[in-house]
Amino acid sequence: MPKSPAEALLEKANKKVDGASKGGWLSFGGSSSSKFEEAGDLFQQAANQYKIDRDFKSAGDAFAKEAECREKAGENNDAANAWWNAAKAYKQSNPDLAIEALKQTVMYLTKSGRFRQAADREKEIAQIYIQEFNDLSKGCDSYERAAEWYSQEDAHATANGCYKDAADLHAELKEYPQAISRYERVADHSLTSNLTKYSVKEYWLRAGLCALAMRDPVTARRNLSKYATQDVTFSTTREAKFIGTLIETVEAGDPDAFTAAVAEFDQVSRLDNWKTRILLEIKKTIDEEEPLT
Repeated sequence: MPKSPAEALLEKANKKVDGASKGGWLSFGGSSSSKFEEAGDLFQQAANQYKIDRDFKSAGDAFAKEAECREKAGENNDAANAWWNAAKAYKQSNPDLAIEALKQTVMYLTKSGRFRQAADREKEIAQIYIQEFNDLSKGCDSYERAAEWYSQEDAHATANGCYKDAADLHAELKEYPQAISRYERVADHSLTSNLTKYSVKEYWLRAGLCALAMRDPVTARRNLSKYATQDVTFSTTREAKFIGTLIETVEAGDPDAFTAAVAEFDQVSRLDNWKTRILLEIKKTIDEEEPLT
């Protein structure tokens, strides 16, 4: 059976690599660097042909070989780009390999000081961990790394988005103090701009719910007062009044009043999945609380 165009290119590329590795042409004035460049070009062509054939695993493998050639040729920026192309191909069918390729991309980007691009790729890693593997812990770690790099590059809006995503994940993992810290960080930064100030009440609501989920209405009440001093309009919002009511129902150990308060809030501001989950956690703490005798 004749070779496909992709297979033919791959064979030529591998022969170039073998020749470059042996270095037999050096005595004739050749350059191992240029040979690896040529091999890299062939691997790239093979990868693109595999993509046309919709063989994404083979495309990713060819891009990965291209990346290795680019590195040996001293072309680190091209190596980073090749690893990214490998990741995009692997994402079609092999998310585990996509993560490994993205990690290689990040390594090259951080080495060259391109932290904004590294953050973009780290954010992709987080999304794959969550969407493909439901690995909230690793996803959370990647979101936080991305957020730090975005902050370093003054991309604060994008950094805040990642910190908020990390906070949501911390809460789902029942790591409530960490979640509260991230929500408050995003809220503090949002207060500095009139464009983002409106979103602060949402972050503080989530932080308040986390405090209640960790069975700590005292901290929830103290934080509510702190938020009111940071923004004098907060105490008049539905979110602040909702948290205040929930604190009272938790302190009273009254699950019926809690349920009524949640239903009333939901009628005006529809609860998303995250809030629904954490409110169920809070209700569980009330149901499990032993009555005082």
